[in-house]
Amino acid sequence: MENLKKDIRALSKQELNEFFVSQGDKSFRGSQVYNWLWNKATYNFEDMTNLSKETRQMLEDNFVINHIEVDEMQRSKDGTIKNAVKLHDGFTVESVLIPTLSRTTACVSSQVGCSLDCKFCATAKLKRMRNLNADEIFDQVVAIDKESRLYNGIPLSNIVFMGMGEPLMNYKNVLKSVEKITSPDGLGMSPKRITLSTSGVPKMIKKLADDDVKFHLAVSLHSAIDEIRTQIMPFNAKFPLADLKDSLLYWYEKTGKSVTYEYIVWKGINDTQEDISALVKFCQLIPCKVNIIEYNPIDDGQFQQGSDDAVAKHVNALEANHITVTLRHSRGKDIDAACGQLANKINA
Repeated sequence: MENLKKDIRALSKQELNEFFVSQGDKSFRGSQVYNWLWNKATYNFEDMTNLSKETRQMLEDNFVINHIEVDEMQRSKDGTIKNAVKLHDGFTVESVLIPTLSRTTACVSSQVGCSLDCKFCATAKLKRMRNLNADEIFDQVVAIDKESRLYNGIPLSNIVFMGMGEPLMNYKNVLKSVEKITSPDGLGMSPKRITLSTSGVPKMIKKLADDDVKFHLAVSLHSAIDEIRTQIMPFNAKFPLADLKDSLLYWYEKTGKSVTYEYIVWKGINDTQEDISALVKFCQLIPCKVNIIEYNPIDDGQFQQGSDDAVAKHVNALEANHITVTLRHSRGKDIDAACGQLANKINA
């Protein structure tokens, strides 16, 4: 039965070479297949045209390629595209293509649902059903690259791990997907064009530093006061700001790389002078920049965008302390494709 066959993309290049030797063939056949799978992103053995028909049939008899399918694609009036991505076992995640004049960015998911419980995020309302495999993350990038070429006439330029799920709670598969995306044997993208966004898992931030990753790190901060951050991001009780600070110091000492903080200003929650002072102090820990993000409502009304005046006070205080700050305006809100809105509403 097909579902008992092994997914061929779970094999390394060496394991593919060894498989072909075990079949009485030359080991380089494994490298040829690996190239079809990861460099050409081929999902069909029949398309591997430099292999004999007999070899292709042998692969068909022994393996499957459990690739994703774009089940539904929505286009925003601002050009943003949201994909409902169907996985081989019937689960669905969402990924987003964000085009601007200077770049096209893929926002990819790393989990079905999420391990964490941020109150302002629609994905957090779904329980974590499973981690995505590396190939499922890779496939999201391939699909968005094709869409970017089709609709914008240019290839994908950047990738952000800011879709559904907490990437550091799926560490092994996320890093394996980055390896496939950046390797010359894979898509060959520069790791400098990739940003991993985490809600802040101190132990795993330190592991990123130890593993000498070359991509950028962003932290979804939203408050530099423990009591407030725990109210809006309850997991902060387990991973408090002191531990987060310690891990970020470690990150900077090991890598020499700055960090981006993502921050939403909410009315009546984190919009006071005390909040601003705490944020400025936190940002003075290591070199950083701050993205102040527009809030995207998720229906329950508990959170409301802070006033223009409150946002301006944050920006002015950061700039006065020589901290780079950018105001980010959301894209794709009309199709629920903006930050914090990904929740598979089509399957609800």
